[in-house]
Amino acid sequence: MTDLAPSAARPSLNLQRPTHVAIMGDLVSSQDAGSVADLHAAFNRAIDAANLDAGTTMTSPLTITLGDEFQGLTQTFEDGLAILRDVQARLLIQGVACRFVLGVLRLETPVNSERAWNMMGPGLAASRARLTDKRDANAYRFHLPGQPALETLMEAVGASLSEIEQGWTARQREVALASRWESATGLAQRLNISLQTLYKIRRAARFEFYGRQWRALETAVETLDEIYGLTR
Repeated sequence: MTDLAPSAARPSLNLQRPTHVAIMGDLVSSQDAGSVADLHAAFNRAIDAANLDAGTTMTSPLTITLGDEFQGLTQTFEDGLAILRDVQARLLIQGVACRFVLGVLRLETPVNSERAWNMMGPGLAASRARLTDKRDANAYRFHLPGQPALETLMEAVGASLSEIEQGWTARQREVALASRWESATGLAQRLNISLQTLYKIRRAARFEFYGRQWRALETAVETLDEIYGLTR
C-alpha cells in the first residue's frame, strides 16, 4: 500500500486528493493491566460512548480491531480531533492510557459505515505505522503528508499534552478532565470540596495551560481541513 504523495502546499485535485481522516488508537501497556476484564470493560465503555456522542460525524464508527486497538474514519480533521479528545478523556478518567494518531488518507474502496474494517487506500498504512512506534512517548501523533512543518508543530503540542497528563495525580486528572463538562461550582459540590480547593487542584494540574494546548490543536486542524480540502 503506497502512501499519499507529498506536495508543497495544497494537494492537487487529482486522484491523490484525500477523502477522509483516520482515527487510530492503541492502549498503552495493556498487557500489564491488573484486571483484563476491568480494562476491557473500560475500553468498550469509552468507545461506545464516543460513537454515541459523535453520531453522524463518524463516517465509519470507532471499531475495536484487536484486544487493545481501535480505528474509525471521519470526513474532517476537526471532527477527528474532537472525537479523539473525547475518547482520551473517557479513558484517562478511568486511569487507562492510550496513544492515538490522526492521519489523512484517500479511501479507494467503499466506505464501511457499520464497522471500520475491510477498507483500503493510501495513508492507512502510514498512519498505522506512526501509531505503533513504541519508542515515542507522545500520546498524540499525526500523519500529514505534504505538511511537515504542521506535523512537527502539532506533535510538539501533543508531546506537551502528554507530559502534563502523565504528571497528574488521580485527583488532578479527575478535576482537569471533569472541568470540560462541569461548572467549577457543580464539580466542587459533587467532589465535596471547596471552590478554593478546586482551583488549587486545577493550578497544580496546569489546567489553563492544558486548555491552551488543545485550543492550538483545534486551530491547526481547521487549517488542515482547508489545506486538504476536507469538508463534512
